[in-house]
Amino acid sequence: MIERLRHRLHRRLQPQRYALLAQLLRNQSLTRAQLLHRQGHDLAALVRHAAAHVPYYAARIDADTLAVFARGEADIGRLPILRKDDVRSHLGDLLARDADRTRAKLGHTGGSTGQPLAFWYDDAKHELMRAGMMRGYMMSGWRPGQKILNLWGARQDVVAGGVFGNGLFDVIAAERTIAAWEYSDANLHAWAHRVRRYRPTLLQGYTSALTELARYVLAEHLRMPDSLIGVYSTAEVLDDSQRELMQRAFGCKVYNQYGSREVPNIAWECHHGGMHVCADLVWLETRHVDGEDRLLVTSLTNRLMPFIRYDIGDTGRLLDGTCPCGSPFPLMEMGVCRRNDLIRTRDGRRIHPAYFNRLLYGQTGIRQYQWVQRDCERIELNIVAAEPLPATTVAELARRIQADVSPAMTLQVNTVPEIPRTRSGKHRYVIGIGEMAAVG
Repeated sequence: MIERLRHRLHRRLQPQRYALLAQLLRNQSLTRAQLLHRQGHDLAALVRHAAAHVPYYAARIDADTLAVFARGEADIGRLPILRKDDVRSHLGDLLARDADRTRAKLGHTGGSTGQPLAFWYDDAKHELMRAGMMRGYMMSGWRPGQKILNLWGARQDVVAGGVFGNGLFDVIAAERTIAAWEYSDANLHAWAHRVRRYRPTLLQGYTSALTELARYVLAEHLRMPDSLIGVYSTAEVLDDSQRELMQRAFGCKVYNQYGSREVPNIAWECHHGGMHVCADLVWLETRHVDGEDRLLVTSLTNRLMPFIRYDIGDTGRLLDGTCPCGSPFPLMEMGVCRRNDLIRTRDGRRIHPAYFNRLLYGQTGIRQYQWVQRDCERIELNIVAAEPLPATTVAELARRIQADVSPAMTLQVNTVPEIPRTRSGKHRYVIGIGEMAAVG
């Protein structure tokens, strides 16, 4: 009864979100052929819009390419690849000329691959993102009005105006959020108690936060509420050992979710274990580069700041075939994408890498970065940038780390020509003490 009342009130307060959700749910009843036909149509419309209204693409999409798309041929390979350096260098030119600039907002991502980024968004994008998340949750059996508890590692998302920081609106939506960036035993005890008291239907959070909580729950022999039907792991790589640990601790199925701040809702896992590409929202490609399958993603819905063939920095591949769940959405397999390390202090606390990402928000002059913890009282920040960081910026970073992490921790900032990859060819943006030997 309470769930139905919350749902009705939430629908009244968020009519645009629910109208978008209804459309997204209708798309699930399309055949694969219908879905792919619509996807091609949406791609052609996006290309025409970008060429006509976005200065960056107007200079890069030629008349012959436009003619191909006008004939209904979705030859996406004719379009240029958008790299993170392009976004940083041409941020203003990627904003549509016809955009309502009074409503455009500047978002930031710390860059899970070590490359900070700014991007434009508006309320329409936010509402579509939340509608897409609701549809994804529903793949587990969740229904609007049922409780969700988030363990979130990014502070900017849990303050007023953030993704999960809307106070009364989140209460009405039956959604609560724990700021989960420091993994002390005291915090883990409090989080476990919160889960037991709140009795959510779903848990959602950073993979490392959920893994740490799962370890604590099992070590302390705590019983999680039988209200849980699913755990959604996001923002970081989910491996088989983490999935198994969470399922033992929480007593329910663990689902993977893939997206980014710039392009949310790329893929969601269903109850049968299939990772489904949201083909009504994105066009996903695999491109083999330097021995790995790199993912290129196109947001089919973003007219404000089009991301077309965006090299998101992750790896994976598209799969043939269908899923037993009957969804028309294509399947994909994640590669080794975003690996995180915890930063440890001498008193045993563990700090989530998202904290260090956040410190560099707005530092768009940095081309690439990597935090390296040398010991419990010393951390280095290696940056690739045209100019060293100003002394005042370095001092402010050091002050914040000492205030938030440990008063004894010192910071050294190094401007370097390049940041080496690991032996496996991946970039690590935060390297903890225990991982130093694994980095080459």
